[in-house]
Amino acid sequence: MRTCGATPGGPDLAGVDLANQSVIQGTVLRGGVSDGVPNGAPVDNAYVRLLDSTGEFTAEVPTNSDGQFRFFAAPGSWTVIVLAHEARAELKVEAQRGTPANLIIQI
Repeated sequence: MRTCGATPGGPDLAGVDLANQSVIQGTVLRGGVSDGVPNGAPVDNAYVRLLDSTGEFTAEVPTNSDGQFRFFAAPGSWTVIVLAHEARAELKVEAQRGTPANLIIQI
């Protein structure tokens, strides 16, 4: 297993009240293997978009220097789109209160 050292799934959740929050977070990596383990190089300054269940734009954040991002979203179905230099990824995700949706996105 090769790892980039990034925290799996996203930034530290210390201080976040997960009992009352639905969190979608993750790490965007390039040049690794899509095996569910963070490997490859973190992609900083990529843009991650969040679309609701009808495909409507809801939010957009840049990744940090570790390739990480986070959204606080209502429980339900969402689409996450990653836009980076010469790369695009899209995936469906379910947000639930109490359990963060931790994503590892290979581009």
